[in-house]
Amino acid sequence: MSAQTIILLVLIGLSAGVVCGMIGVSRGIVIVPALVLFLAFSQKEVQGSSLAVLLLIIGLFALARFYKEGHINITYAIIVAAAFFIGSYFAGKFSINISQQKLKRIFAITLMLLSIRMLFFERHKKRIPPAAETTASQINKH
Repeated sequence: MSAQTIILLVLIGLSAGVVCGMIGVSRGIVIVPALVLFLAFSQKEVQGSSLAVLLLIIGLFALARFYKEGHINITYAIIVAAAFFIGSYFAGKFSINISQQKLKRIFAITLMLLSIRMLFFERHKKRIPPAAETTASQINKH
């Protein structure tokens, strides 16, 4: 591996870390496109590699900061994590069996639809958490 490749990987990781810490996303928004565009990864290689990154200590410092400030709903996070675990297993099995081109298109269309939804169809309804929910701020108060 060349020094240029190592520097590029470090820049991708730093960019993903900054984006993750700021808005809570990195894998799909920074890592996946960067590895495809700058290092010519195939769609399957980039998905596998970005999953490996996800398994490492991604976002630990940002998580600690948000927890300390009371901005994490632990109940919701646990439920989403459990569902993510199950969903990623089945999605991994599915994505291995479809073409690179279809995976790229699915990824690009998903990002476009989510972007359009966020940009033009923002919900202004405020969620009122049920009394039984546990947030980091409630835990920190005790």
